[in-house]
Amino acid sequence: MRFVSFRSATTILATTALLLIATAPSHAQSRAETLRYVTGASVNTLDPNIPGATRESFGLSMSTYDRLVSFGRKQLNGKWVFDLDTINGELAESYDVSPDGLKITFRLRKDAKFQDGSPVTADDVKWSLDRCVTAPILGKAQLLTGSLTSADQFKVIDPLTIEVTLPKPDKLALPNLATVYPMIINSKLAKEHATADDPWAMAWLKEHTAGSGAYVIESFKPGEQVTLKRNEAWNRGSPDRPAFFKRIIVQSVPEPATRANLVERGDADIVLDLQASDVQSLEAKGKLKVVSTPQYNAITYVSMNNQIPPFDNVNVRRAIAFALPYEDMFKAALFGRGMPLYGASWPDGKPLNGIYPFQQPVKLDLDKAKEYLKAAGFPEGFSTTFSFNVGWASQAEPMAALIKESLGKIGIKVDIQKLPDAQMSTLINEKKLPFFTEGIVAWLPSTDYFYRNFYTGNQRWNYSSINNPDLVAIAQGARFEPDKAKYEEAGRKLNAMHFDLMPQIMLWQPNQDAVMAATVEGYTYEFHRQVDYRNLSRK
Repeated sequence: MRFVSFRSATTILATTALLLIATAPSHAQSRAETLRYVTGASVNTLDPNIPGATRESFGLSMSTYDRLVSFGRKQLNGKWVFDLDTINGELAESYDVSPDGLKITFRLRKDAKFQDGSPVTADDVKWSLDRCVTAPILGKAQLLTGSLTSADQFKVIDPLTIEVTLPKPDKLALPNLATVYPMIINSKLAKEHATADDPWAMAWLKEHTAGSGAYVIESFKPGEQVTLKRNEAWNRGSPDRPAFFKRIIVQSVPEPATRANLVERGDADIVLDLQASDVQSLEAKGKLKVVSTPQYNAITYVSMNNQIPPFDNVNVRRAIAFALPYEDMFKAALFGRGMPLYGASWPDGKPLNGIYPFQQPVKLDLDKAKEYLKAAGFPEGFSTTFSFNVGWASQAEPMAALIKESLGKIGIKVDIQKLPDAQMSTLINEKKLPFFTEGIVAWLPSTDYFYRNFYTGNQRWNYSSINNPDLVAIAQGARFEPDKAKYEEAGRKLNAMHFDLMPQIMLWQPNQDAVMAATVEGYTYEFHRQVDYRNLSRK
């Protein structure tokens, strides 16, 4: 853990207070009407489609722009999380999916207006979706996962109706339209700032908004602070009302200990991504509300490159799976704050269901690990490196030390490598790391999506570099399988293959710890792992 001197912390707190005061309007809002959110990273663009956009930028865009549809929410382990299987209208008053699954027709709300007062039309929707699949932006790759690839698929029927055509029925087409990227833009306003070299107004939209969302940008200092004011005309809250808070202040405070101090002192209303030890300490004091939600669309792994010896040997991978000190790692890295993905019991030796991720029937068993290592032809063990991102050191460093100690007991000598983010990213892209820890997040956490994106092809996210034709065929077939029973069976087969091949070892789903003032209500864990200001209120 990093510590801040008293003088440094005091300086930052004073600076924060001054910034907050400076952003207050002359007709000062009451404290109850303002939400102050401090984050470790920053909002670096107002258009989440810009390459390099941060998660904070993703979260902000959900409140400044509307989409055609949005996810519902559900209870998971007693906490509210987004619901992939419930799609509600946002700008769409209603939508219909044709019986053959090849057409989705959206009817827009008649009262929907952009923040400049102009009506939202089907032409705006088409221009926005055309931009998402045509321009060199982040949305292009995401919408590809839902078979949305061409501007020809979007057709204006009348001013308030638009039709989307699919080449095949794709269960992820509709959910994709609820993600960050396909935001609906005021096309007339954007076109006024487009150029021949920039027909999609990417440069202008990076620093300006042209949306219909619940909040209007009042000031934007990239990398430092954003202030927003409520869009009084927005009525897509529940029930049909504007958002609760009149003003939102989003500020970057990189030091986690300082963020913890700010929320404890009442100078911030909500923070995410604190260190687990700080969350535990604040929770124990009982003055703040802590909502800890296992990130059910995120997974932490120990990965092994299946193409690099000796990890190309399945028995080596199995040996490591039974040589990891799971419980000690979980406590050291996360203070037990998360959902373990180990220690399951499979009574008949088969996966309990077709849902991914799943709890594997693995636990620390050094005798079994030695048997697998002997079967692999390495009875005396071998030497390797274990790498992690230095920016993730608070979790990964204690994990790495425990892994080194435990593997040493079966003859595997481990040299720990702490790598800068850029270097680690490059080595992962080039498939040069043999053994490392990493995390992944899937915005659309369906079983086939996980397997297609993280276990197939020569792509960055295939951390294990697994290349199994049978797995690929089952995952690709499941993508377009409309029958729920058959889809479930495909998921079981994939999960069974995962355990048998052990391409990488799932460890846990870490908690998203949201620490907030006791008066703040409505927090929901969202797919983008940021605060949705529209959900929040103060009692």
